[in-house]
Amino acid sequence: MWVLAERGVEAVRVEPLANLLNVTKGSFYWHFKNREELLEAILQEWVSRETNSIIQQVEETGDDASTKLLHLLELAVQDDGRVENAIRAWATSDPKAAVILAQVDRHRLNYTRDLFLQVGFTSFEAIVRARMAYYSLIGRFAVGFQIDRVERLAEARLQHAILTYRD
Repeated sequence: MWVLAERGVEAVRVEPLANLLNVTKGSFYWHFKNREELLEAILQEWVSRETNSIIQQVEETGDDASTKLLHLLELAVQDDGRVENAIRAWATSDPKAAVILAQVDRHRLNYTRDLFLQVGFTSFEAIVRARMAYYSLIGRFAVGFQIDRVERLAEARLQHAILTYRD
């Protein structure tokens, strides 16, 4: 993943990776038939780590929906966004990556919307709040504005307070 994050999808090639990892190309092909299979594995690992695993962590808390939302936002801001940005850049030129990215975006938004619904917001209010939270996070990644961890957590907590506020 770090090669993708640092150098982009074009740098994800079997021979340079084998050299970097000090393994033979043959041993690399033991795990992956070709580069396309390697790229598919990278996408699936990203989905697993950056979406499914986070949702699972949030759900395992067993907390109420508002607390789950806070935990989700706190987990999301732990990421520096480099892999996310690399995947998004990759998806602009690769239809398979674009399909996976669209599925991930939809899944993340639907999960977040469902938490807002559980808090008690209407369908429209829930999706708007979910979009605001998600677009804010993705926008921070896209802009590349880096703030320290403490400030990111404080910002996530304030966003949670604003987005869950009810008259």
